[in-house]
Amino acid sequence: MTVTCLTFNPFQENTYLLHDETKECVVIDPGCYEKHEREQLKKFIEDNDLKVVRLLNTHCHIDHVLGNKFVADTYSVPLEIHPEDEQILRAVPAYAPNYGFQLYAEQLPGKFLHEGDTVTFGNTELEVIFAPGHAPGHVVFYNKKDKVVIGGDVLFKASIGRTDLPGGDFDTLIKSIKTKLFSLPDEVTVYPGHGPETTIGDEKNHNPFLQ
Repeated sequence: MTVTCLTFNPFQENTYLLHDETKECVVIDPGCYEKHEREQLKKFIEDNDLKVVRLLNTHCHIDHVLGNKFVADTYSVPLEIHPEDEQILRAVPAYAPNYGFQLYAEQLPGKFLHEGDTVTFGNTELEVIFAPGHAPGHVVFYNKKDKVVIGGDVLFKASIGRTDLPGGDFDTLIKSIKTKLFSLPDEVTVYPGHGPETTIGDEKNHNPFLQ
C-alpha cells in the first residue's frame, strides 16, 4: 500500500490518498478548499492513473471536511464517517464563514463506519478503530500488513489532539490512545492529521502527554 500526504488549507491539514497495485484509491480527510488545492488533488489522481473508490473521514472538524463534496461529486463516491460524528459534520456550515470558508459546500454521509469494520479497496484492507476524545466519533484506519495507521487528530509526534472543542474530552482521548493505539506494534507508523509521521514506539517512549 502506498500512502501519499497532501497538505491543504490554513490549518495545514494532512489529506491522505492510499492506493495499491490495483490502482484503486481511498481518499481520507480531504481538506482541499481552494481551487488550486482541488486541482492538485485531482492532478495527483490523474497522473498516477488512480480510481477513487472510497471517501473516508477520521472525524468531521472543518479542516478535515472542506473537500468532501468535491471528492464525492468528482468521483461519485459516498462519504463514510462514524455516526457519532454526524452532529459535528452538520454543525460545520454554521461556523465555516467565521473561519473564512464562505464557499464551504456540505456533504452529508452516505455510509457509516463502526468499530471493527473492514474497509477494503483493491487488495488492501483497513481496520476501523474507534478512538474518541478529540471528536466523539473519531476513528483511525489501521493496515496490519503494512503496519500503518491513518490517525487523524488523536496522536501526533510528541503531542496529542486538542480536547477543548465541542465533543472533546481529555480523559477519553488518553484512554483511546493507551488502549487502542498503544496496543498496536511499536513499529507501526502513524500518519497524523497535522505534522510529520511518527511511530507507536516513539510516542510510547517519548510523548510528554503519555508518560
